[in-house]
Amino acid sequence: MRVPVAWLRSYCDPGLSAAEIADVLTMSGIKVERLHRAGVGDPSAFVIGRVLDAERHPNADRLSVCRVDDGSGEPRTIVCGAPNVAGGQTVAVARPGAVMPDGTELGEAKLRGVRSSGMILAEDELGIGTDHSGILVLEEDGLPPGTPLAEALAIADELIEVEITPNRPDAMGVYGVARDVHAVTGAPLAEDPTAFDVEPAGADRAEEHAHVEIADTEVCLRFTARVFEDVEVGPSPPWLKQRLMAAGQRPISNVVDITNYVMLTCGQPLHAFDLDEVRGSRIVVRRAREDEAMTTLDGVERRFSSDVALVCDSEGPSGIAGVMGGQVSEVSAKTTRVLMEAATWVGPNIMRTSRALGLRTEASARFEKGLHPELAMAGQRLAARLMVELCGARLVPGTLDAYPRPVAPRRVKLRLGRIGSLLGEPMPEDEVHTVLERLGFEVAPDGSGRLAAVVPPSRDGDVQREADLIEEVARIHGLDRLPATLPARRRAVGRLRPAQRLRRRLEDALRDRGLSEVVAYSFTSPSALDRLRVDPADALAIRNPLSEEGSVMRPLLLPGLLDAARHNAAHGRPGLRLFESAHVYAAAGAGEGGDGSDPVQMAEAAPRGALPARERHHLAGLLTEAAPSTWRAEARVADFYAARGLVEALLAIAGVEWRAEPGARPFLHPGRSATVRGAADGRELGWIGELHPLVAREWEVPAAAAFELDADAIDELEPDRGQDGYRDLTSFPAVVQDIAIVVDEGISAARIEAAVRAGAGDLLRSVRIFDLYRGEQLGAGRKSLALRLEFRAPDRTLTDAEVAARRSEIEAALAEIGGALRA
Repeated sequence: MRVPVAWLRSYCDPGLSAAEIADVLTMSGIKVERLHRAGVGDPSAFVIGRVLDAERHPNADRLSVCRVDDGSGEPRTIVCGAPNVAGGQTVAVARPGAVMPDGTELGEAKLRGVRSSGMILAEDELGIGTDHSGILVLEEDGLPPGTPLAEALAIADELIEVEITPNRPDAMGVYGVARDVHAVTGAPLAEDPTAFDVEPAGADRAEEHAHVEIADTEVCLRFTARVFEDVEVGPSPPWLKQRLMAAGQRPISNVVDITNYVMLTCGQPLHAFDLDEVRGSRIVVRRAREDEAMTTLDGVERRFSSDVALVCDSEGPSGIAGVMGGQVSEVSAKTTRVLMEAATWVGPNIMRTSRALGLRTEASARFEKGLHPELAMAGQRLAARLMVELCGARLVPGTLDAYPRPVAPRRVKLRLGRIGSLLGEPMPEDEVHTVLERLGFEVAPDGSGRLAAVVPPSRDGDVQREADLIEEVARIHGLDRLPATLPARRRAVGRLRPAQRLRRRLEDALRDRGLSEVVAYSFTSPSALDRLRVDPADALAIRNPLSEEGSVMRPLLLPGLLDAARHNAAHGRPGLRLFESAHVYAAAGAGEGGDGSDPVQMAEAAPRGALPARERHHLAGLLTEAAPSTWRAEARVADFYAARGLVEALLAIAGVEWRAEPGARPFLHPGRSATVRGAADGRELGWIGELHPLVAREWEVPAAAAFELDADAIDELEPDRGQDGYRDLTSFPAVVQDIAIVVDEGISAARIEAAVRAGAGDLLRSVRIFDLYRGEQLGAGRKSLALRLEFRAPDRTLTDAEVAARRSEIEAALAEIGGALRA
């Protein structure tokens, strides 16, 4: 937003330079982006002059030779090409040597044989308007010829460009910025220009001329309208044009300029309808019908979805609510009756509409931040005064005001002691009073030792609790003036939950094994899921995404890891070991009950857009190398077993028994992937596998292995929940035996281990596979696995007979899966 300094000084002049005012604003929380000049160069070369006479140029039909009194003593001869120049006019004169707004230096020149010493100026040549059809004729205001033109018009100004945060819509008006300058500096603040209304005239009522209705209160909080008759549409006075031009608005006509001026003054956008063109003299606020169309003021026909709010008359759309009006009821030169609208729209709806239509305006930028309904009437009051003064209009008595749910003033309590505890130093009560009252708050003691502050409507969306009031006091007092202190030490009242402690242990274990942590966005794109060969239509869609690249919630962590791997590979670091610990998302109902379901399958089971979303915490890793290169060996490429080793370590730390079984994923290599399940109940905990070559090619990364585990499911399976996790050490010796088992090739090692554990019972403390053999002695399609078994009892030394009995049970269990002990 551009804040003209001259306009700002008309409300609050702190006696500081523009650069110093910019510093004041920055330190009080309004970020200044840029400070620059606008208008002419040295203003002293521009003066008020009086045309003594104007005669036709002897050698040119369209030129006039004028004698102009510019206060220099002798009349100055100026050749002028404007058709409206005439003797007796008070005009703006540029003397030779003047520097124009475009940087051109004016000099004397001969025009068709007549020497011209200076220039009679049009408003566009001064940078205060766009009209070049004739010279600017000034009103007679008693200023003699030779008076500096800057005393009548702000022909040179400084502009402060500020960036307004979403919580400060009040600062999107010049008066709101002036109030902050007043609060910080204490310089006098002019009366609020919206505080005074104009007396209506006539015996009729506004209700006799028009009717307004809010058909959908979900998009409009308040809609006000006033009726003006006997309106004379024409150009605005120079002072109004200059302020609009300085603020970046193009002057159009006095009625339209008034709406823009009010918006730039107090932040409340308005819209003027030609009442004679409002069909049925009726205004209805409703949502658009699907594919409904309207031509807007910029001459573009636009079609709308059913989410767009429209301002309609009896026959159809007349404007896009909070964004832009329509041509059908546009104010024109023939307009004599005006319906002035000031409404309060629901901010998120305006933001969605603006983005969907690709149409961002000054009005939408303000409405999307959320305006208070009381500002509508404030804008109406200022607009009414200007309509009467500048357009000669008659204000019809009464205001059409549709306000279905009035908003009560917000009151916030403030403890003085709390200010000191938050800011590090106490604030005197009188300073707190002064700061808040300068900002427009009404402050009084509440009788219980606290202050009660009534929040002004312009700050209602920002100041809602005690901490917000303290922030206001702090920023006006000066954050740079607060002492640098450490927070008072308090007794710690919180601690990590068991799930958080487990998560940290697992993350630390991956760091200890050389993996680097990645923090990726929770959003991903449908195209990323496409490249993973996962249907993006099944992902949880975001209703109002910032961009297509973040339009769905990630159903698994792999896309973020692959993005990080691609970035590193593109910068010469292909060898990576990465992990991420974060949330994944699916619609409620998909994989309910914390069963550790695969996130892709959860997403595929969830209806698109189902709410509320369900979050699960996952832990995922991506390896492009199992071990880095050294001076003795080349780097070892990551494979299934490298990823499995990490999974095995993580689940051992969690104390969870598990098994791996074949399980395909569309983004993993066929035959080199597995599903991780809990050994006890078969609950799915995640997956392991090598990346599918097509997926690796899409991300331009080398061959890689990956895994992803459901940390929440692991936490639910962690043994000894709520206990210390200690167990007694036994002094009784273990019995260690090695066995060889012959089975079919199709029997997995995990299934063999499960059979051995089932047969051995609770005396079996550990099982470890240490050899695999295939050969002619076994026959085709057979293999032999060697296992080391450790038996131990906590209360005695096991006998050979006890161990032999357990081995017999193991044999029986193996027979059920087609296996046998090898002799």
